[in-house]
Amino acid sequence: MENQKILVLSGNGKTGRRVTKLLKEISNTEVYIGSRNGIPAFYWENPETWSEVIEGIDTVYITFQPDLAIPSAPETIQKFTTLATQNGVQKIVLLSGRGEKEAKVCEEIVKSTAKNWTIVRASWFSQNFSESIFLEPILAGYVAIARAKTPEPFTDADDIAAVVTEALLNEKHNGKTYELTGPRLLNFQQAVAEIAQITGREIQFQPLSVDEYISMLREYQVPEDELWLVNYLFTEVLDGRNSSITSDIEKVLGRKAKDFTDYVKETAQTGIWDAPKLAETP
Repeated sequence: MENQKILVLSGNGKTGRRVTKLLKEISNTEVYIGSRNGIPAFYWENPETWSEVIEGIDTVYITFQPDLAIPSAPETIQKFTTLATQNGVQKIVLLSGRGEKEAKVCEEIVKSTAKNWTIVRASWFSQNFSESIFLEPILAGYVAIARAKTPEPFTDADDIAAVVTEALLNEKHNGKTYELTGPRLLNFQQAVAEIAQITGREIQFQPLSVDEYISMLREYQVPEDELWLVNYLFTEVLDGRNSSITSDIEKVLGRKAKDFTDYVKETAQTGIWDAPKLAETP
């Protein structure tokens, strides 16, 4: 589609900002970011903000916050996709959760409502260790987590963004569902051990039960709605159902998915995992 206008929702998030950057680098499309800080602002919980953001838009990339698994997601996705399609949006690309039966409900809504669609499923991002929930524990040198032995094919956010960008720009991906994974399985303890080895840092690791993990997060005053989502992910999803590898990244991009070790080496060079320096005494 020539001169198409693409809306990237959660355009400042882990995949959103990468998709925005790629679109600007490799295409002549007009890219718009949908976020709370955008102009105009976009709020999932406030449908009155939607119309102005989607006006004149041809294609939308949906990353739903906080997760498609929450009970209100299907109704919200139904309302948004209906409004978008009625207002001329020609295609919707949805980032979905691999192995989440609740997310599949939202996938079916998009399939039945959008004129054209692509579904991109992913599970645990490698970047959760550097841009999200596990960064602070790694910096502290102590990671405690539930389901520590469950193998996961950690997927690099750069690969996810590249697949999403392909889907946004090319009609050949219409009507396709892709399940994205990294090229090998490793559990959380092994992942943290790789970070420790490559950074040369000592990082202690403690496996916990799900109840112990939730209790620990509650002590750190994590909000209850976030605790619900964590509990869901660690009990309903992180049970081994995603302990398998796909070749969909290679199928779409024509190259292999980025290995977790390569992600760690690249990320370590940024200094994000460097041990915090103690403030000097004046």
